[in-house]
Amino acid sequence: MKHALAADAAGIGLRAPHLRDLLETRPALDFVEVHSENYFHAGGPALAGLLQVREHYPVSLHGVGLSLASGDAASTPMIDAHLESLAALVERVEPVLVSEHLCWGAFGGHHFNDLLPFPYSTEALALVAARVTRVQERLGRRILIENISAYVQFAGSEMSECEFLAALVARTGCGLLLDVNNLYVNACNFDFDPHAELARLPGEAVAEIHLAGHSVTELCRIDTHDAPVCDAVWSLYEDAVVRLGPRPTLIERDAKLPPLAELVAERDRAALAMARRCKEAA
Repeated sequence: MKHALAADAAGIGLRAPHLRDLLETRPALDFVEVHSENYFHAGGPALAGLLQVREHYPVSLHGVGLSLASGDAASTPMIDAHLESLAALVERVEPVLVSEHLCWGAFGGHHFNDLLPFPYSTEALALVAARVTRVQERLGRRILIENISAYVQFAGSEMSECEFLAALVARTGCGLLLDVNNLYVNACNFDFDPHAELARLPGEAVAEIHLAGHSVTELCRIDTHDAPVCDAVWSLYEDAVVRLGPRPTLIERDAKLPPLAELVAERDRAALAMARRCKEAA
């Protein structure tokens, strides 16, 4: 059964080590999100566990493999097959949200285990818009596109990432998944004002927000999802809530997983931040 999310919904990214604890303790969560590709098999324990979770919580599917910005013809059959697997999963799970990253990862018929950036150009916009339109038509629903963390910039870019996303929304009617940590990491790495860049997004299109932790190295900040959300990202998140209003918010952790209760506590902090900021703005 498909659920609708309230604007102030708050949840966590569900990873396999937390599955049993989640089902046994049933913490107060408005939704959970999983990586789509982990459930592409027609059966097996992973999918069975997800269907159990779905009996108690709305489920969001978050993809990493559609390679929306790939211009490589040799990879088209692989990308098409990926889309068909996603469509089958969407039909089976009836997720409340479906999202994918603004990136490419396929070349020469091979998929790289990374979310790779590209030049934000009018040529790339036409390619990505066509891909997003095709995905939405195949799934029969709007998808959300997430801004990514990046460690290089391209001389051929004609606009910022947020300007690109705004143009993509205008062309396709897609929604946006605002990853506040990615925006902050890029702002630090490339020396721009994340608050000003946030203002470039069409607020009405933002249908979900991600919060995560990152690592700091001598060269740059890296989006590692292996730490609690830092204070600067919380501050940027609260600015986003003031600008946009409450949006379904998810805590992501992919490495150095803490006990489930710690993730739930971060989720509770996001819920409280939404409530506080909305009360102040009223």
